[in-house]
Amino acid sequence: MNTRQLPCFLLAMIVPIAGPSCGKASPAPATAVVEDEGGVDVGHAARAEPTELSDLDRPVEELVTLTCEHEKKTFECDECRYETGFVRAPASLVEGGLVTTVKAERRTVAVPVTLTGEVRFDERRVGHVSSQVEGIVKKAHVTLGDEVRKGQPLVEIESVAVGEAQAAWLEARSLLTLARRNFERLSELRKENISSEKESLQARQELEAAEIRAENALGRLTRLGASAADARALTSATAGGRVVLRSPMDGLVLTLHAVPGETARTDQPLVTVGDNSTVWVWADLYDRDLPSVARGQAARRLEASVSVKAYPDEKFAGTVDLVTQAMEESSRTVKVRIEVDNEDGRLLSGMFANVELFLPGADQALAVPRNAVLEDEGRSFAFVHHRGDTYVRRPVTLGRVWAGWVEVTKGLQQGQDVVAEGAFLMKSDVLRSKMGAGCAD
Repeated sequence: MNTRQLPCFLLAMIVPIAGPSCGKASPAPATAVVEDEGGVDVGHAARAEPTELSDLDRPVEELVTLTCEHEKKTFECDECRYETGFVRAPASLVEGGLVTTVKAERRTVAVPVTLTGEVRFDERRVGHVSSQVEGIVKKAHVTLGDEVRKGQPLVEIESVAVGEAQAAWLEARSLLTLARRNFERLSELRKENISSEKESLQARQELEAAEIRAENALGRLTRLGASAADARALTSATAGGRVVLRSPMDGLVLTLHAVPGETARTDQPLVTVGDNSTVWVWADLYDRDLPSVARGQAARRLEASVSVKAYPDEKFAGTVDLVTQAMEESSRTVKVRIEVDNEDGRLLSGMFANVELFLPGADQALAVPRNAVLEDEGRSFAFVHHRGDTYVRRPVTLGRVWAGWVEVTKGLQQGQDVVAEGAFLMKSDVLRSKMGAGCAD
């Protein structure tokens, strides 16, 4: 869950901490020695403003000894704890999954391989609807973004070929009805020895031929895009050379290229329906990197990071699920398919992307998830578990970044519990005094 999108009432679930500032002692002003024009030393207090240390500059041992104007330990005061960087996360937030912790542990540092690629739909989750015959778009029943159900009408096409197929189907269906009635009549007469066996056999032969003609006519009409149900409901009054294209699955209308009056072509999809909560990024892998990628993928699915120009400051995590077994002659590259979560729908089919594949390396480093590290005025920090439901932010120095992880070269110890999911929620609470009032009140 993206805590940046949490409503204000969830921010308020963290114990309220805004309030009067703590009564903290300011360091005494420095005393300067100034020479007058005669060279005599004159001692007086310097007029420079005193500087105040941030909680990030003080050890936890010192922070827990500070007291506030409410005659409490500052880090335990519901109104003042933010000044020492402390936050309380009630059990309800942890149990609800809004706040999760991970341990700072040593991990293998991955080596990135940089590729370029393109965002595409996950073809397992979408259906492309196109006309099976050239015709004119007469009506679009949906618009972009509509939620549709399987079998729901999408587009109506009018075509001469469809009209001919409808006429053939209506004729074949009528002849089939006549042949069936004739066979039933002669069968009854045969039971009473009124008709001959030859007449009965001939009627059966005519019925079977009519069934074949009707089946062929129905098949031709359905191959042109009509559903079997629509074909069976067709009458001479409703036949007009129109065919209704229906949704092949439940989902959203992702693309729509059907404007009334336009020509519908057989080689161009009119509608794409489906689910784009997961997308594919197809990247080009040069042969020089193929052996290392193949070895890494054989060991386990490689992790990847995807970026697009629309969101230059963001990375989208993905995993490699396919390395194709053929090289494209024109580009001399092998296609690599990366599966990327797209729940918010921001990655659009057709976007160009930069991709980093992370291959297993030899080095190890102390690391935490990237979302566990935040910034305040250019300084990186993470929320570390203190005790009970209390957490405190601590400065960290960062190193290498890979596949959703970041190396911490200073500030954390192996095995420390660090907040991952929900860290931004805690930051919002601690920094309310800097951001002013607003919805956090």
